[in-house]
Formats: sequence, structure tokens, C-alpha cells
Amino acid sequence: MMKNLLMCVAAAGLLFVSLGRVQAAPQDEHERWYQERDTYYHVEGWHARFFERVRQDLDHVQEVAFSGADEDRIVETKQRLDDLQRKHAEGRFDQPELDETIASLRRVVDDNRLSKRDREMLTDDLDRMRDYREHHESWR
Repeated sequence: MMKNLLMCVAAAGLLFVSLGRVQAAPQDEHERWYQERDTYYHVEGWHARFFERVRQDLDHVQEVAFSGADEDRIVETKQRLDDLQRKHAEGRFDQPELDETIASLRRVVDDNRLSKRDREMLTDDLDRMRDYREHHESWR
């Protein structure tokens, strides 16, 4: 009887520990994603693929976005970023389109239901886009 009780307690303990690990894994993965994103900006040459990086940030946010208007704003902004990335790769600068894209991303930041961390991340992207607007000639 005592042996069965000990086995049940041990099994319950293992179950509790493994459930804790299952719940921690997504959080660890999420944290790792943010760390990799931050590291991206410390590597030389990130300017050339900047719009692609912002698009990846939006992909990340879209995974947890509410459907409807929240997701629509993200999709529209990603389409604009694709156009800017293409033009940037071709050596072209289109300020009116950049301004529209900045406004589109601003709407995502202002109007979407985002976590504090995701809002800060996209605000950082906005700041970098504004920096690009001011110094685009040196972003090669």
C-alpha cells in the first residue's frame, strides 16, 4: 500500500514538473525570438535588409493578432514594406511611399491590440524607418 502511494506521489511530481516545462517552452521560444531580433541590429549590413526585418516583426505580431481590422492593418503594412524593400534593393528611394508605409505602421502601433513588448518593438521599427527617411543615402 505504501509502495503504491509513493509511486503515485512520484508520478504526480513528474507530471507537475513536465507540465511546467511544457508551459515554459513557448515562453522561452518567444524570449529567444526577441533576443535574436535585438542581435540583428548589432550585425554589420542590417540596413540592406531592414524592410524585410520589419516585415518579420509584423509576421511575429500577426501570429497573435486579432482577426478583422487588426490583421488587415498588418497585411496592408506588410504589402507596403515589400514594395519598399524591392525599391531599396534597386537603389530607388520613394519618399511618398515611405511616408505612407510609416503612417500604415503607425496605425498598427496605435490601433492594434498588442502586448507592451510588441508595441515597443514596432515603435523601434518606426524610429528606424524615420531614420532611413532622413539618412537613406547612407543606408547601403
